[in-house]
Amino acid sequence: MAEIKYSFGTISITEKAKKLINEALDSTRVSSGKYVRLFEQLFAEMNGTKEAVAVSTGTDADALALAALYDFGAEWGDEIIVPALSFVATGNAVLIAGLTPVFVDVERNTLNIDPSKIEEKITEKTRAIMPVHLMGKPAKMDEIMALAKQYNLEVIEDAAEAHNTYYKGKQVGTFGIMGAYSLYVAHIITTIEGGIIVTDNPDYAEVLRSLRSHGRACKCTSCVVNTNESECKKRFAQGEDIRFIFERYGFSSKMNELEAAVGLGNMEVYQNIIEKRRENLLYLIKEFKTFKNYFFTMEEEEHEKIGPHALPIICQDNVSFTRNSYALFLEQNGIDSRNMFQSMPTQCPQFKRFGYHYGDFPSTEYIANNGIHVGVHQDLNREHLDYLLEKTDSFIKKNS
Repeated sequence: MAEIKYSFGTISITEKAKKLINEALDSTRVSSGKYVRLFEQLFAEMNGTKEAVAVSTGTDADALALAALYDFGAEWGDEIIVPALSFVATGNAVLIAGLTPVFVDVERNTLNIDPSKIEEKITEKTRAIMPVHLMGKPAKMDEIMALAKQYNLEVIEDAAEAHNTYYKGKQVGTFGIMGAYSLYVAHIITTIEGGIIVTDNPDYAEVLRSLRSHGRACKCTSCVVNTNESECKKRFAQGEDIRFIFERYGFSSKMNELEAAVGLGNMEVYQNIIEKRRENLLYLIKEFKTFKNYFFTMEEEEHEKIGPHALPIICQDNVSFTRNSYALFLEQNGIDSRNMFQSMPTQCPQFKRFGYHYGDFPSTEYIANNGIHVGVHQDLNREHLDYLLEKTDSFIKKNS
């Protein structure tokens, strides 16, 4: 019997969220409406952006942000530069949007795209760079933005795991034209499932609102029918019902009111969640230095503030044990973990057709084969963290 249950993730469903859910159920208006709009407004304010557009998943947030490029000159099949290491949703979103992923190896110490390897991948078909701020560690945005400016490329940030992440004093997700966040159940702000895209450009936001609803001509910031039960003066302004005029190809990707209610509850306790998770993350980063001959993890540098998503733990070269044996040992002792993500171009079959070969992305493949990550969430206390450290020490002593 395990002494402690150390879970990977948690969810905060507040009393306010429960109240709003019941109100939505009582009203019978549970599709996208006033709660979704309020959540969008609060999320935009939190990120310091003019607009936020809520969608059904973090994957859709990436895919819709990319698909919006078609309204601004992109063509079907254009290339998007992405890191080889990320949750597979990043690469899948490029495919979903009808674009071509071009993969770049990562830096082993940051887990993020290696800016020095981007330029060689740029072609006349390159349309955008999509950096991922993996595990809440910010990518090197100065170098990425400089390359984008030099080659006239757009930057769309995959900030799925990077809530409350800062790079040189600026919040990630706000460097490029759009930033895409996941609101999945284990993330810092959650709507159970869900995603959201932030932007300062109202033209992009308008296209995103159309894309999430099948490409409809309906793209007002706030739908009067959904939020006020009022008559829409635009409905027949073009001579046809605007709800059945489709301006572009689109998705069915709206957030609903029940999900937004959970998100609104999270926003109310956001600072408490962040503070607790940051405390947990920084404590583990510091304490894992004890095991530096066996494992490495990310470091928080002076110019950044890591968003406290999770703690990566990666085996050093030439240790006498495997990642899998460590993960199994933790599981047997009640500590839940997740493997680090696979190398998308060389370990995920859907990208095989792009012609990459194992060995093309050595840092990515090393991390994929040798890393796990564990939770740092708000329901973990110092006793949990010390238990992880104690069991890690015990594992090393047994396997060295």
